[in-house]
Amino acid sequence: MAAPTTTAPVTEPRGASVIVNVIDVLRCFTVENPLLGVTEIAAQVGLHKSSISRILATLEQERIVARDEATRKYALGLGLIAIAGPLLANLDVRRTSFPFLEELAAQTGETAVLTIWDGAESVSVEQIASIHLVKHTSAMGSRYNTALSASVQVFLAHEQPARAEALLETRAVVLPKDTAGARAAYLKRLEMVRRVGYAANHGETSSEEVGVAAPIFDHRGAVVACAMIAAPYYRVSEEHLAELGSACVRTARKISTRLGASAA
Repeated sequence: MAAPTTTAPVTEPRGASVIVNVIDVLRCFTVENPLLGVTEIAAQVGLHKSSISRILATLEQERIVARDEATRKYALGLGLIAIAGPLLANLDVRRTSFPFLEELAAQTGETAVLTIWDGAESVSVEQIASIHLVKHTSAMGSRYNTALSASVQVFLAHEQPARAEALLETRAVVLPKDTAGARAAYLKRLEMVRRVGYAANHGETSSEEVGVAAPIFDHRGAVVACAMIAAPYYRVSEEHLAELGSACVRTARKISTRLGASAA
C-alpha cells in the first residue's frame, strides 16, 4: 500500500520583518487582480494562511483593506487614500504647476521654483532656471529651515500661530538673533505676509540672493505649496522686488485655481 502523501508546510524565513510581510501582502493587489482571497495571497507571498489572515485582519481594522461581502475576498481599502493623500497632493501640485512656473520664469527672467512644506522645512520639488548667465538655482530636494527664507515665511504664516511659535522656540525653524523680542517681531512679520499675499527675502539669508514666494492653495483652502522666484541681489531693487512679488502672487493664484481653490 502506498504511503499517504503529505503537503510540505510553507516555511517562513526566520526573523522576517513583519513590515516587509505586510508590504508584500499589499503588493499582491493589482489592477488585474484587485480582489484576492487568503489562499491566493498566501501562495504569492509564501506565508501560512494563518499569518495572512492575521495581517489582513489588522489591515481591515485600519481600513487599508476591505472585505467583499459577496466573495469574502479582500480588496484595497479607502484608508490607503488617507495615507497617500499628502504624496498625491504634492504630485498633483507639481504636475499642475509646471507650465505656470515656465510662464513665470519667462515673464520675469528669473528662476521659478515650487516648494512644499515638510512640517519644519521648505523643500524644493520643481525648478525652471533663469535664462541669465548669472542666476540662482538649487538642487531638487533642497531643504530650507531658515525663518527668513521667503518660502519658510509663507508656510509659517499659514500655520496655526501656536505651531509657528513652537517651531521657533525649539529652533526647528532657525531665526537669527533668537530672542523673545525677535520672535515677537517675526510673528508680526508673518501677519504682514498673510495680508500682503507674499513674502520677501531681500538679501537677508544671503547677501547675494533675493527670494519672493506666494502660497498655493488647494480646493480645501489649505496651503499645499509655494511658488517662488529666486534672483541675484544686484538685479533686484526695492521697486523690482514688489514687481516680482506681484508676479509670484498671480502665478500662485493661477495654480490654486487649477487645483480647485476658491477665486475669493
